[in-house]
Amino acid sequence: MVNSRRSFIKISAMGASGIAISTSALGAIPSDLTSNKKGVATAATLKRSATYCEVCFWKCAAWAYSDENNNIQKIIGNDNDPHCYGRLCPRGTGGIGMYSDTDRLKKPLIRTQINGEDTFREASWEEALDLVAKNMRQIKDTYGSESMALIKHGSPGSHLEHLFKAFGSDTIAEPAYAQCRGPRETGFGLTFGSWVGSPEPTDIRDTKCLVLIGSHIGENMHNSQVQEMSDAIDNGANIITVDPRCSTAASKSQHWLAIKPATDIALLLSWMHVLIYEDIYNKEYVEQHGHGFEALKKHVKPFTPEWAYGITTIKPEEIRKTARVMAAAAPAAIIHPGRHVTWYGDDAQRERAIAMLNGLLGSWGNRGGFYFKEKIKVPKYPHPAYPHPKWGWKELGKKYPFAEMGNTMEVIKASIPENNPKYPIKGWFVAGTNLVTSVPQRAMIEKAIESLDFMVVMDTMPMEITGYADVILPECTYLERYDGIRSATNREPSIALRCPAVPPKYDSKPAWWMAKEIGTRLDLQAYFDYNDFEEVIAWQLNEMGSSLEEMKKIGVKNFKRKSGSLYMEKGKAHEFATTSGKIEFYSEDLAELGLDPMPVYTSHESPDQGFYRLNYGRSPMHTFSRTINNPNLSDLTDENTLWVNPKVARIEDLKNGQYVWLENQDGIISSFSIKVRVTERIRWDSVYMYHGFGHNNKKLSRAHGKGASDTELISRIKVDPLMGGTGMRGNFVKILIENPTKEVLL
Repeated sequence: MVNSRRSFIKISAMGASGIAISTSALGAIPSDLTSNKKGVATAATLKRSATYCEVCFWKCAAWAYSDENNNIQKIIGNDNDPHCYGRLCPRGTGGIGMYSDTDRLKKPLIRTQINGEDTFREASWEEALDLVAKNMRQIKDTYGSESMALIKHGSPGSHLEHLFKAFGSDTIAEPAYAQCRGPRETGFGLTFGSWVGSPEPTDIRDTKCLVLIGSHIGENMHNSQVQEMSDAIDNGANIITVDPRCSTAASKSQHWLAIKPATDIALLLSWMHVLIYEDIYNKEYVEQHGHGFEALKKHVKPFTPEWAYGITTIKPEEIRKTARVMAAAAPAAIIHPGRHVTWYGDDAQRERAIAMLNGLLGSWGNRGGFYFKEKIKVPKYPHPAYPHPKWGWKELGKKYPFAEMGNTMEVIKASIPENNPKYPIKGWFVAGTNLVTSVPQRAMIEKAIESLDFMVVMDTMPMEITGYADVILPECTYLERYDGIRSATNREPSIALRCPAVPPKYDSKPAWWMAKEIGTRLDLQAYFDYNDFEEVIAWQLNEMGSSLEEMKKIGVKNFKRKSGSLYMEKGKAHEFATTSGKIEFYSEDLAELGLDPMPVYTSHESPDQGFYRLNYGRSPMHTFSRTINNPNLSDLTDENTLWVNPKVARIEDLKNGQYVWLENQDGIISSFSIKVRVTERIRWDSVYMYHGFGHNNKKLSRAHGKGASDTELISRIKVDPLMGGTGMRGNFVKILIENPTKEVLL
């Protein structure tokens, strides 16, 4: 077994593999390529390959164009794709930078010791995979297969999930659930009996009123939603944005409600009060489809706009005015469920309040509200039944009754022996997620890693998490591999193909190949009964009435709906997948467990004098931390800034463009400085920064030391009692003008 005493290694012994530089995606060549006597590639000489984007979870279908030297020249959207309508966002077109980035992981690496110090050495694939399989087998023989955990994100995770289930482990989690979208799935599931899913079934193109409460459409670049919101604005839709910061969406809104952070539930309850007590809710819809309305009416009676004003700082007339705007638009009104919704620890109940407000407006199942989504099922490639594990993510998260996926934080906690004697976790396989920048409480993560017997990381880049690994497996980018067929919910079902546009660069490999090779070494060949994943896709497409040849030509195939109407049909009964079969304004499921059957506002901590609430969000040019080093996208945004109100700037004696450091309430200081942006577009009690910056690995040549890391400063969390979501917006920072690490010269 590899030595479990592991320190972070900054990958200084990776070796100098060959470097190949590809043409930039942005401005490299015109879209209408023409012949050139100097030998520049022309449209006729470029190869077009079907793919879908992996830069974010929206997974827009695209065409990748490559030349005869296997240089990717450009990526454009697929016109037939309902995820993008033929238009890619900056991240999508800049995805070529993932391929051309010379900082990429190039060869398998194995931790070793030289002169008593940990370092990495290059290894062959055979040696690296033999070591992974050996340690997985040893953990299984000693503790059980369940003691090997998978923490994953993105398309490659599905290949490893198949490997782990074949291996006998269901100890699987991904940060996208408990650190991002999980509470909204719980809140909407308890209310409507349906997850929101991705893409969200919001009928933005036909809405008359769109309410964004902490949802940053336009900065999170959820492609089709951004385009539909633009159309809705052109069509005269009312936009209401609730945010302590004047976001891009807020700047396009008729109403910007600069709410005091952590008071959203108070506003939502007050809006419900206005709708009910001014008798402007969708009465016919609620009578037909609602359960527990009278209990809700009694519940919200005290929550007047005047009550909410004292909590939210939003004036009563503004609360009433915006509630009336929603009611006038109903049922073509959307209170958007958001995406990253893990804020204050009561997030599932906040999302339930959002769902209930939509229920009062009658938006669920109506044009301009939420449509009934549909997807087409991709048949499973034949393999033996998975063995039944003795325990897994459900047991680890059993104290959260509504958790429906593995909780990354619980896996991390359970990896520390004193926390978890019953279900010992001894090994991690981390794939496509930079845990130390995506999950808070780094000290706990490092303690968990220190306790492991073995840890393997699969990634395309030398992210910080790779520095803790025993084995590093270099994955090729999405442009160099086959992956599973994309089938996602939308108005109409569709599928999209991802096939390699070029061969894998360096000595990188696709995740499906790694999973198969490890599986073979673990005597699991029966679960990987194919030579190439291309065979799996070809079989699946044939079963679906298509073919690999057809999909390589068209990239996206759209199907007709089979589940019925896109919206509720007037006069027809509709059964919701809830306990009552109706929209649950009062939840019997919650009441039976002794939990609040309706959302209740609870006051949250406010910053002490001299501190400001740390708010964070997404840069429109980047996806989390994974793209900060991308040569194309870092050219557009290479560092984050700290938004501060002019009043704060005067108090703290700050100048626009000045570099400062941040210290949180627990004395944690940012490793790097951040540039101040003085702006009226944020409340005085908060500061704001883009997420994902402040990398400390020098092998990320464009990202190292650029900006500050918000995750580094998140040491205090509030856990959602319903599903275990990690509330991360209860942290406060003070601003340091002097470099706290500067040596004092005597």
